[in-house]
Amino acid sequence: MAQFSSIISEIEKATGKNLHNANVTSIGGGCINSAFRLDNGSASYFIKVNSPQLASMFEAEAHGLHEMRATDSIRVPEVISYGVADGHSYLALEYIPLGSLRGSASALMGEQLARMHRVPQPYFGWHMDNTIGSTPQINDQKHDWLSFWRDERLGQQLQFAAGNGFGGRLQSQGEKLLENLDKLLGGHQPQPALLHGDLWGGNAAADDAGNPVIFDPACYYGDREADLAMTELFGGFGGDFFAAYNAEYPVDNGYQMRKTLYNLYHIINHLNLFGGGYLGQAESMIDRLLAQV
Repeated sequence: MAQFSSIISEIEKATGKNLHNANVTSIGGGCINSAFRLDNGSASYFIKVNSPQLASMFEAEAHGLHEMRATDSIRVPEVISYGVADGHSYLALEYIPLGSLRGSASALMGEQLARMHRVPQPYFGWHMDNTIGSTPQINDQKHDWLSFWRDERLGQQLQFAAGNGFGGRLQSQGEKLLENLDKLLGGHQPQPALLHGDLWGGNAAADDAGNPVIFDPACYYGDREADLAMTELFGGFGGDFFAAYNAEYPVDNGYQMRKTLYNLYHIINHLNLFGGGYLGQAESMIDRLLAQV
């Protein structure tokens, strides 16, 4: 516990609880951060830590959690404290015991996510940049969705890919896609919605009362279909989820094509994060989209 004494002191200041005799245990984190549970028998907290220079990543995540929570639509972990202490950047949240998202919890998540997406927002982008995984995510504010998706999402990821050595066909076909994006999105004018931004199955679960919980966001204001698209990218969300979402807030015509366009962002990001195993998938998705131009 000594290695996190200052972090624990910050949590004590934020909560007013005495955590002097609390236990700290390592728990399964993601591939980016280390994660721990702090527990004194009556109170329990989830702590993520990383290197001090990544403090802005946790700050942005805290802002995203606060904003999703403020919509009063779906359960989101409460932010306790964040900053730099004990030689780490850290984010402390309420600890929520989590189980799988299935059955009634899956349907309830679809309904509640739709309610979050219905809250009107003023522009595309966000008030601060953040990260998608550990990749910078630029959130410059715009009022035109097409240019936002072209410049701040696909264009940025293609630039990162070029810097990582992925040139050739990915770049040439990617450039064609950017040039023709108006043919795919020109007639689509979504209202800006608060997005989770990284909504794959590993970032959603159910609490012990069966309420859906979403966490580890990469928030921004965008087309709600970008969130929906990612729920289909790696699986983990059942038919009950989609049926309930559509009953609450039906998707627009053309979603099936846009789903590929929006998920391309995440596949190129995976290429940038994890290497060439995603190159063929990214190129294939671009080819499918260009075939519809």
